[in-house]
Amino acid sequence: MKHFVLILFVFLFQFSLGSAQTLERRIDALMEQSTLLTASEVGISVFDLTEGEYLYRYQSKKLYRPASIEKVITSVTTLATLGSEHTFDTHVCYTGALEGDTLKGDLYVVGGFDPELMEDDLDEMIASVRKSGIRYIAGRVLADVSLTDSIHWGPGWSWDDTPLSFQPYLSPLMLNRGCVDVTVWPTSKNQPPQVACSPRSTFYRVSNRAVCYNANAGRLQITRNWLQNGNMIEIKGNVAARRTKKLSVYTSKDFFLHTFVERLAEVGVELSASGWGICPSTDTTSVYVCRRPLAAVLRRALKQSDNLSAEAMFYHLAVGQASGKWAGTEQGQKAIHAFMRTELGCNPKNYNIMDGSGVSPYNYISPELMTEYLKYAYYHPEVFHPFYDALPIAGADGTLGNRMTKGKAFRNVRAKTGTLTGVSSLAGYVKAANGHMLAFVIINQNVLNTHAAHQFQDKLCEAMAQ
Repeated sequence: MKHFVLILFVFLFQFSLGSAQTLERRIDALMEQSTLLTASEVGISVFDLTEGEYLYRYQSKKLYRPASIEKVITSVTTLATLGSEHTFDTHVCYTGALEGDTLKGDLYVVGGFDPELMEDDLDEMIASVRKSGIRYIAGRVLADVSLTDSIHWGPGWSWDDTPLSFQPYLSPLMLNRGCVDVTVWPTSKNQPPQVACSPRSTFYRVSNRAVCYNANAGRLQITRNWLQNGNMIEIKGNVAARRTKKLSVYTSKDFFLHTFVERLAEVGVELSASGWGICPSTDTTSVYVCRRPLAAVLRRALKQSDNLSAEAMFYHLAVGQASGKWAGTEQGQKAIHAFMRTELGCNPKNYNIMDGSGVSPYNYISPELMTEYLKYAYYHPEVFHPFYDALPIAGADGTLGNRMTKGKAFRNVRAKTGTLTGVSSLAGYVKAANGHMLAFVIINQNVLNTHAAHQFQDKLCEAMAQ
C-alpha cells in the first residue's frame, strides 16, 4: 500500500511538473510567433492559486502603465477596506422647522458621490420633499459637495477628452453620471432631424443644424462647445439613422443643483435662493436617503470598465484618509498605499498610483504587483465572491463579451480589460483543464494595434485554459 501511495505521489508530481512545462512551452511559442512583439513590450505573470506557485513569468517585475486593470487594485482595496455592504448615500434633509407648508430653514442635498444616481432617483428626491409637506422654502436650497475637494479630474487626465462621457467632471453630486444622452433620428430628406435629450433640463441648450438623408452635409457630429466650457449641444451633419451619444456637461455639480431646483418648481415647491453649503452634522431633519449598494458600483466599474464608478470607490477610500478634510486624489492614493503595504507586503514607493480608474498615464505598476491583488482576493472569500462575480466573462458579457467566444477560454476566463493609447492589458482568472484556478496578468505596452493585442492575449488565455 505504501508503495502504491508513493508511486501515485510521484506520478501526480511529474504530471503537475509536465503540465507547467507544457504551459511554459506554449506561451514561449506564442511569443516567438507573435509579430506584435517586434515593436512592443509585454509583461506576463501566471500564478497557480491551487498549488500556490508561479507557472510563468516574463518581465513581471518591470513597470507598465496598467490602463483600466487599475480598477482591480481599486476594487480589491475597496472590498477589503470598506466591505461589501458599503453604500454610496445621497441625503436630503433640512434645518429649522416646518411651519404649516413653509420651511423656516434651509433644505440640503448632501452628495455621497453616487455614480449611479439617475433621473428616477432625482424624481424620488423631489417627490419626498413634496410628500414631507414643504411648499415654500423661506431659507435656501443648498447643495453640499464637501465630501471631496474641488478638483474634478484625476492627475494626468487629458484635457481634450473633456466632452466625452468616459471622462465626466467628478463631483459628490452627479446626475446621470454627469452627462446628457442626446438622441437624433431622421425625418424627411433635407429636413432637420428630431432630437431628444435626457435628463431634461434648461441647464443646457441645443443647436440643431443637421439635415436628414443628405450625404453632402458631411459626417454626423454631436458635441458641445467644450473649448468655451459651455453647455451648448451642437448637432450638425447628415442624419440617416437613429443615433444616441452621451456627452459630459460642464460641470456636474452645477448641472445637478440647477436641475434639482427646476424640478422642485415643477411640483409646486417655491424657494427664494439656492447655492452651496455644508450641512450641519446635528439638528437636521431627514427627508430622504438614496442609498446605493457597493455591488452596483463595483459591477459597472468592472463589467463595463466604467471610470466614474472606479473613481467613486477611490474617493470613498480617500474619505478614510481625509482626517476631517475634504477627500482628494492624494488621500485616495494614501489609502491604496496603506493596503498595499500592510496587506500585500509590497512597497508603494516602487509603483505609481495616481487615480482609481487607470485613465491617468502617470500610473505605473508591474504584473507581479497586480498578481498580488488577484491572489489576495482569491484567498479572502469575502472579497473574492463579489469581485469575481463582477468581472467580465469571456464571450458572455461586459468588455469581454465579444472575445474568446469559443474554445476552452469561452465562459471560463473572468478578467478585467484595459485600454489606453499604446496600452492593452488583461488581468483575472482562468480555470485550467486540471481543475486548478490560475491568476494571470498580461500587459502589452507600446502597442498601437489593439485588435492584435487582444488576439495575443486571447491565445494566451486559451493556452492557460488547456
